[in-house]
Amino acid sequence: MSRDRPVFVTEGLVDALLEYAAQEDPESLSMALSITPAGDLEGADDLDPDTPVFTDLYVPQQDRSVNAVFGMDFTIPPRQTQGRFLSHPDGTADVTREDDLHEVILVAVPPWERDDVRAFNRSGKQLSLDVLDAVPPADPFEDDYSR
Repeated sequence: MSRDRPVFVTEGLVDALLEYAAQEDPESLSMALSITPAGDLEGADDLDPDTPVFTDLYVPQQDRSVNAVFGMDFTIPPRQTQGRFLSHPDGTADVTREDDLHEVILVAVPPWERDDVRAFNRSGKQLSLDVLDAVPPADPFEDDYSR
């Protein structure tokens, strides 16, 4: 992902992130995010098929002492996330020194609406954020066990 290219994210992911943030308020939240190429999405036909779109999140474990050692979260596959979502219940709409940094950082503030989410690069420069009405492909593993 280029530092100055727009950041694309699905509506479904933004809505889920905001719901988690609202549930955790007044505590802050940090979640790893992963991408899907636009060509694999339904509803992202206007984008180049190789354009990365944030589509998925990793829900943090409640008992992190077992899963996190020396700052490493072993519940997330290595190098499988390209972004991080951070909630700032105090209303700080920028990246702070205390934040977990990533290539792309999405920051949300109350009242937890779509307009309250901003994208930043690792250096803290705000990036353009485009929320897409697109849907990732169904996970065949989930389909097998949802019956």
